[in-house]
Amino acid sequence: MPQNEMELDKESASGVERLLFFLIPIVFTIVLIVVLLTLFNTDFKNGLLKTADKIPLVKNWVPAPDLTPEEQKAADKKVQTESSEATIEKLKSELSRQEAELKQTAAAKADQDKKMQELEAQLQNAKAEQEAAAAAAAAANSGTDQDPYLKQIKNLSSMYETMSPSKAAPILSNLTNPEIVQLLTYMAPENQSKILAKMDPQKAAEITMDLKNATNSSDLKVAALQARLQKDEQSPPAAAGAIDDKALGSTFASMNPAEGAKLILETYKISPDKALNILRTVDDSTRSSLLGEMSKSNSAQTAKILNKLLAGK
Repeated sequence: MPQNEMELDKESASGVERLLFFLIPIVFTIVLIVVLLTLFNTDFKNGLLKTADKIPLVKNWVPAPDLTPEEQKAADKKVQTESSEATIEKLKSELSRQEAELKQTAAAKADQDKKMQELEAQLQNAKAEQEAAAAAAAAANSGTDQDPYLKQIKNLSSMYETMSPSKAAPILSNLTNPEIVQLLTYMAPENQSKILAKMDPQKAAEITMDLKNATNSSDLKVAALQARLQKDEQSPPAAAGAIDDKALGSTFASMNPAEGAKLILETYKISPDKALNILRTVDDSTRSSLLGEMSKSNSAQTAKILNKLLAGK
């Protein structure tokens, strides 16, 4: 038995050897042909590399195949397409981000515009309230402004205020203290002090105390009228010319004719006799200038004054 087994082993070994004897030359020939084709045939080499490039693990071990111009062009086009698509995606992402920022900016601007409109509305309301308050104050004072007597007093006060203190003080000194206080009340403090400085010190002191105790315009009006009535009652009519006519005439002669004419017209509205007396005390040249300026200002009133002046009333 052992001998038979050994013979069988020898026979099988001889079969394998014979098989290898035939296969080795064939495999060697195939490998040689493949090597030669790879070295000297580019197309075969590229085909072989392309085939190997498709095998998952083998493609990592072999180099990339050489591409034909058409294939290279197609590959470049593919890479360019992929790059363009990546750029487009990036631009889309950037556009989306900018659109979001633009929406946020628009929302912030809308909020700011709303706040600005609210502030403007508040400002308009404040202006309207201020105008309404000013209108109410003007309406409250309209009653006083409509009083013809007080209007004339204010006009006289403005007139004396425009005169020089040395000319206004002697004229005012011939009025009663309440009348002087009433006129000075509507003057600026600096003009009051200048006129008082040109008056007799004792009279200026009395007027100063009366100014300190002055209340409202109605009280001043009543006091001035009462003082005028008392003075008229105490002085006989013939004594109207007892005023220092020379000093009064000299004062009006040194005044600007336009200012003097305006003062006489305003005085005539309060006391016609005093206005006529002023015209009687001045010289002819001064009277002519005064009447000329009075005629320019109010010709009808001047005609009445001249008529009374000529009639001796």
